[in-house]
Parts: sequence; C-alpha cells; structure tokens
Amino acid sequence: MSHRRLFLAIVSVLLLTASGVAANNTLTRRSRIGGDQKLVSPGDIFQLGLFPLADNTKWFLGIWFTVSPAAVIWVANRDRPLNASSSGIVTLTGAGDLVLLDAASNNETVWSSNSSSSAAAVALLDDSGNLVLTDDAGAMLWQSFDHPTNTYVSEMRIGKDVGTGAEWSLSSWRHADDPSAGDFRYVMETRGSPELHIWRKGRKTYRTGPWNGVRFSGIPEMATYKGMFEFQFADTADEVSYMYHACDGSPPSRVVLHQSGVIHRMVWDSAALRWSSFWSGPRDECDRYGVCGAFGVCNEVDAVVCSCVWGFLPRSSVEWGMRNASGGCARSTPLQCGGGAGDEDGFHAVRGVKLPETHGSSVDPGGSLEECGRRCLANCSCTAYAASDIRGSGGGGSGCIQWFGELVDTRFIDGGQDLFVRLAKSDLDTAPASPEPVKTKKFVAVITILIIGFGLLLLWLGFLIWKKVWRGKEATMIDDIMIGDCPTYHFETIRGATGGFCPENEIGRGGFGIVYKGQMQDGQEIAVKKLSTDNRVQGLKEFKNEVDLIARLQHRNLVRLLGCCIHCSDRILVYEYMSNKSLDNFIFGACLLTPS
Repeated sequence: MSHRRLFLAIVSVLLLTASGVAANNTLTRRSRIGGDQKLVSPGDIFQLGLFPLADNTKWFLGIWFTVSPAAVIWVANRDRPLNASSSGIVTLTGAGDLVLLDAASNNETVWSSNSSSSAAAVALLDDSGNLVLTDDAGAMLWQSFDHPTNTYVSEMRIGKDVGTGAEWSLSSWRHADDPSAGDFRYVMETRGSPELHIWRKGRKTYRTGPWNGVRFSGIPEMATYKGMFEFQFADTADEVSYMYHACDGSPPSRVVLHQSGVIHRMVWDSAALRWSSFWSGPRDECDRYGVCGAFGVCNEVDAVVCSCVWGFLPRSSVEWGMRNASGGCARSTPLQCGGGAGDEDGFHAVRGVKLPETHGSSVDPGGSLEECGRRCLANCSCTAYAASDIRGSGGGGSGCIQWFGELVDTRFIDGGQDLFVRLAKSDLDTAPASPEPVKTKKFVAVITILIIGFGLLLLWLGFLIWKKVWRGKEATMIDDIMIGDCPTYHFETIRGATGGFCPENEIGRGGFGIVYKGQMQDGQEIAVKKLSTDNRVQGLKEFKNEVDLIARLQHRNLVRLLGCCIHCSDRILVYEYMSNKSLDNFIFGACLLTPS
C-alpha cells in the first residue's frame, strides 16, 4: 500500500471515529446499546443507559444528569427491573418501537415505547434531557417528556391535553431504591382557575394556588428567579399546561416530587458539587391542605395558626380550643343580598393571601377588578372575588375570579394577593378600619432582628458605661494616692521607659518583685520596682500609706521616690536611678578590701 493510500485510510478511520462520537446521542434500527453503554446528549448534559439500585440487584433504563448521575430524571421500566445490567438490551424494533429486552429471558420485552403505527427510524437524546423517536422524515412519533416519572426539567410540561384527556403529571418513587410509582402525584387541576395539586391516594395534600399571570398564587418565591428561569403557562382550547425555560447560562435544574410528598425545586451548585434547594412545598403547617377549614385563614407565625375571616366565627369552639380547626368557620351575620337602602352587603379586603381553592369558581380574564366586584355583589351566590391576573394596571390586577361557595385553604403569605370577602353590612361597620395586616415569616424575622440588634446595642452601651465607671474608680484610686506628695505615672509611660519590662533591663530581684532600669523620654534614668502580683498581703490602703510615707522622707542617703503607678493588679514604684550602685556595696565592699 502506498503512503498516499495509507494516509487516506487513516483519515477515513479518524473521520468514522469522530462521526461515531458526534452521533452517540442516537440509536438506529441497526444499532443497540446494553451493559455500560450509553447515549450521551450532544452537549454532554444528559446520559441514557442502565443504572442500578438496591445494592446493584435491580437495574433500570433511565436518563440522568452527567454532572450528577444520581439525579435521575426519567425511568423507563420503573415497575419491571432487570436482575443484571448485562441482560439489558435497548433497541428499535422493526415496528418502530423503542424497547428494553431481557436477554436472560429469551429477549422478553421488559418495556416498550408503544410509540405509534409509524415505524421510527431513529431515537435520539437531546440536551434538554428528552428522548425522542422520529420517522424517516424527522417527524416526532414519541417523546419521554410526555411520560414523566417523578421529575420535570426545563422545557417539560405539566398539565393536560384538553382534546385527548392525556395528562403530563409526576408520580413519586416508592422509596429511594424503588422507582416504581409511589403514593403521591403532582397534577394540574383544570377546574376553575388552573393550579397544581399534590394528591396522596385520592386525598389532596397541597396546592400551589391559582396561576395569576406571573406565578402561582401560593409560590411568591417564583418572582425571585428572574434571570434564571422563564415561566410559560398555557390555558387554551387545546391544553392547559405549565413549564419553565432555563435562561442561557443557568446551571442545571430540576423539580422533583419526593417519596415523602414534598415537591422540591433544585439547582446544581457547581462550586460545592451538590444540589441547592431553591423552594419546596408544602413548606409549613399552613401549606397543609384545608388545615383551617372553610372560611378559615392560616397564619404560620401566630401561636394559634388558624383564625376566621372577619365576620365569621368557629363552627365548634370546643374543637378550635383543642387546636382542631378543620371544621372551619360560619358567618356571624346572614347576608342581606338585595336588602333595602343602606342595608346592602359589601366586601372586606383580606390582604396578602394565597387565594382559596378555585374548584367551583368562575374565571373571566377580561374586565377590571372593579367590574368583578360589581358583578359579584349582583349575584347572591357570590361569596368572594379577586383578580385573576396581577399584571393589571394600578397594582390591583385585572380579570376576575368569583367564588360561589366556601373559601377553603386560604393562608397569609409574603407577597400574597388581595381577596375580597362578602359580608353583611353590620359586620362591615365593625370591621377593622385598616386592612388586615400581612403577618409573614419575613416580617417576624425583621422584627426579631431589630429586637436582637436593640438588645446588643443596650449591652454595648452597658459595657461602655461600666468601662467608664471602672476607669473612674481607677482614676479615683490614683487620685487618692496623689493626695500625698507622690506623683503618678501612666502605665504606658513606665512600660515604654523599661522597654516593655524587658529582662535585659532587669537590675534586681527579690520576694518583693523585680527592679528594672529605665529611661524617660527626657533622658532621665529611673529604677522601676514592679511589686510581685503574687504578694496579696499588702492591700491598696497599706500600699498608699507606705508610698505617702516614703514620699515625705527626703534624705541625701536615701534613694528618692519619684512616683508610683497602679494599673489593674500591678503596683509600681519609680525611684531615681543610682548609677554608682547602692551604699551597701561601698560599706561592705570597703571592709572586705581592708587588710587584716
């Protein structure tokens, strides 16, 4: 083979290899994967393959984040695990279905897409995490996004197809090692104003509140995601759905329905290499569905979380006294509805709430909030109204939601909406002059911080006062000594003169303490006697008397006391420095030198 042919052969192999790498997000009728083989999305954001659970005893076909393989977003055979990864084969059948076969059981079909009657030509995994089957013309026949498990990600819908009745909903795993459908479901409720609900075995446990044009009424945190997520809500004749779009540059994110029944929004923290929780619901006692019953309002920051809307009283004071408010509240005064002049019903504004459940309500996206109130007042069955879209001008919103029965699952919440509740004229006359305040955790947190800050300020002021008083006492003690003839020195002056009581300046030591040589700033040499702090026999009064006495004695054969210093437990005497040493050296030293 010539060099030219060898070169072309090598180039061909490299191109085929590169082509294979670039196309490893696709599966055709002539290919299959199994074991540890995977499909990888073009940007290496998601992977599809077999993964183990329950100590590698059960294997499933799924899709997960490349940065976090444990974050599985979709499972194909969630109810029929394989016993070993080596037996799993993923392929396209001649009929165009994507299937998972068990080679250990004569290629039994464990899972199938049951895509359509049209033969799929290719299965591909895209960078949104969606597994898509297309025909030869590129038309989509089936996608995993239409069959969520316990997670939805950017571009995935949660909702309902109005025409076919098909639902895009989440169902929790049974437990951490079992992805089969658990007890909880996260579904879109389309009756009334659409909202998302969590159900457990036919019983509602949590609701988000209705969509208000910007976010779900009960999730004000959604307003803080600007620049990271964009929300899209569709309410048309074809479908009612909700989805989010991750903005460019945003980190990986997912929303997971946990097996405990809590829905979590999580974002990948690339620095800490972990998932950070942005929001979860239900978040507290007040998010538990219907905890305060009909016409009750829940306030998490109160000692007793449940109260009745103004104009209503507990149906059972005994039950409420036992902290069981599920029976709700009843009107204290019947509505007049069409009564005589001056006796008409009216509306009381409950500020800052998650709107009540809208099942059985009517929604009109047109018109103003004022028109909504007039229409509600004209209908004797209308019990309350609110804006359906908070984007309206004037801050009050637009559109209209009208309730015609009991108001259930209402709570105070930070950034909540205004709810206008119908009351009899007599109840309106005694209603609070100002709207009910919004009591939230944020409000309480601010008050708590202010109280703590004020307390710390008082402690600081107390410390300063104590310090000033102590210094005053210290100064008084020094001033008492100055009553005699002995002046005082500042401790820093003495420390500076002795070089910080440097051992090299030590010229004497005994049971009384240590004597240091020092030099003042004016050049005067001094001898500093720092009395031992271990000697507690001599009290302050005795020390003062002794200093007074020495200061008064003046004799040419006695070293002169220049001053003193008291600093905390230190008691210091300052003498003039005798450069020729002490008198005893001359007396006793001279005797020793005299010949016998």
